[in-house]
Amino acid sequence: MRKAAAYLAVSLDGFIADKDGGVGWLDDFADAQEDSGYEAFVQTVDTVVMGGRTYRQVTQELSPGVWPYEGLDCRVWTHDSGPLPHAQRIEGNLAAWLHAEKQKPGRDIWLCGGTELIAAAAAAGEVDRWHLTVLPVLLGGGIRLFPEGDRQQLRLVSARQSGGIAELVYEQKPR
Repeated sequence: MRKAAAYLAVSLDGFIADKDGGVGWLDDFADAQEDSGYEAFVQTVDTVVMGGRTYRQVTQELSPGVWPYEGLDCRVWTHDSGPLPHAQRIEGNLAAWLHAEKQKPGRDIWLCGGTELIAAAAAAGEVDRWHLTVLPVLLGGGIRLFPEGDRQQLRLVSARQSGGIAELVYEQKPR
């Protein structure tokens, strides 16, 4: 059975974006992330899922003119009705869609972001694995990866350190 994996970079104080929703702070670590496990991770997935804001950020800010997920089935969970070049829209309930997708043959599903998508999938128990690249920076505020009051029991599967960056992989404990 396929698994849904959240793979994200996060600041040491738990933020995935700054107060304005920007991720420019990641640029400071671009060279250091060469061995962050990204390439190996991408080989384990065939589907990438993201929210509408993340999709716009990827296509307009991070990789304008170059689609970074070539070869992957890209799905976007959004209420916006605008066009989605490179992607298909997820209609309706995200948790139900994820549950059904996980039953199909194929490689794993990458939950790329943002926080609303990740929170909805986690609350429904549909995040099987967390790949967190923890960067040595304190943002002091911004968009948190984990919403307040969302308690999850996880089991550490692996930890790897490269320079000041830690790559942590957790799996969901059975409920």
